[in-house]
Amino acid sequence: MTLIKSISGIRGTIGGQVGDNLTPLDAVKFAAAYGTWLKEQRYKEHYKVVVGRDARISGEMIQNLVMNTLVGLGIDVVDLGLSTTPTVEIAVPMEHADGGIILTASHNPKQWNALKLLNAKGEFLNGVEGEKILKIAEADTMQFAEVDDLGEITKNQAYIDLHIDEVLNLDLVNVKAIKDANLKVVVDGVNSTGGIAIPELLERLGVHPVKLYCEPNGQFPHNPEPLKEHLTDLSEMVVKENADFGIVVDPDVDRLAFMDENGEMFGEEYTLVACADYVLSKTPGNTVSNMSSSRALRDVTEKHGGTYEASAVGEVNVVALMKKNKAVIGGEGNGGIIYPESHYGRDSLVGVALFLSLLAEKEMQVSELRKTYTSYFMSKKKIQLTPQIDVDAVLNTMQSRYANENITTVDGVKIDFAENWVHLRKSNTEPIIRIYTEAKSQEIADALADRFIAELKEIAGI
Repeated sequence: MTLIKSISGIRGTIGGQVGDNLTPLDAVKFAAAYGTWLKEQRYKEHYKVVVGRDARISGEMIQNLVMNTLVGLGIDVVDLGLSTTPTVEIAVPMEHADGGIILTASHNPKQWNALKLLNAKGEFLNGVEGEKILKIAEADTMQFAEVDDLGEITKNQAYIDLHIDEVLNLDLVNVKAIKDANLKVVVDGVNSTGGIAIPELLERLGVHPVKLYCEPNGQFPHNPEPLKEHLTDLSEMVVKENADFGIVVDPDVDRLAFMDENGEMFGEEYTLVACADYVLSKTPGNTVSNMSSSRALRDVTEKHGGTYEASAVGEVNVVALMKKNKAVIGGEGNGGIIYPESHYGRDSLVGVALFLSLLAEKEMQVSELRKTYTSYFMSKKKIQLTPQIDVDAVLNTMQSRYANENITTVDGVKIDFAENWVHLRKSNTEPIIRIYTEAKSQEIADALADRFIAELKEIAGI
């Protein structure tokens, strides 16, 4: 059982010891630290925070703790109830709020939950801001409001509908073409809030949704990370229903993957590639993804005359580089689409609408669309950490070992070979080292990953 405190928030498993797990006391402490930091940003008479959650079992408990802690600080709360991460992100500026909190552990299994923290723009906090909140929590000096100054909670469950309105109003979403295509799509909502938002979006686009695991009860029917090995039921349903394709999202709906009409994965990495291809064809410009993402985005960007750059892993890092480079689209290779015309956050609803627009305009099957992009194959593996492993020393040794290659150390160690690459880094959300590789065949990518796992274990002495 684990509690992970990072600049992006606090994440842990429910139950257990205070300080070692995400217990009620830990939730209250970090909510109080966030509220205290928020009030330090500027003096005003009233403060407001938007709070929403995914459907995981512990969500209602954690949300009530968080909201009432903010109330105790004299902060008003807008309670979105069951929501999505991107929905909370767009709600913050629409409510003219001072910040937002999303209760979700993204793709982690059901025993996990987390507090994801937003600023007044509805964007994730940067490293400096996150560090300040951690220090406030450690100092344990939060000052609460007196009885006449307590905050109030207001419920507003209209924001998924408002979010969909916002998506449909984007200039590049071709609603007419999508409706004319008369598509049928299977949706795996992993029994979380994607099961609410994605089918409703599809219906308003004139697409017939076939619902699979769309009951938002938090009982994940499979590992919630949208990877091929977890999606056999979706594959079978797409074929059985003779659907045009399948959609799967993670529990908080900021990761998006597609499955073609044959029940084969379109490729999680190619979600961003396809959406970028469509956006760049209409509005040429630059793109950004993190350095664990496929080279295929670079290829499609250069095809449209733009420039591609890679950031450190983490949405806040991608967003910072997108703003710097004035990127017209960006995201992460794990299926996260960031489209600034909507907002600076990963958004599966935006991704679905852009992908449907591309598919409808090209009038081709999903399997045919996939063949239009260069095929790269990735291997994503990991090594479990133990307290005895000095991870930084291990990565430094690996850097020295490959000093003659093209190395980037912005985030862990990335080694670019002529035909492939490997990226080694500590996870921000789990106690593991991630080993990502990419090559021109799955066999080469897997072999490269296994080779580096063996080298890491040798260096670490495990």
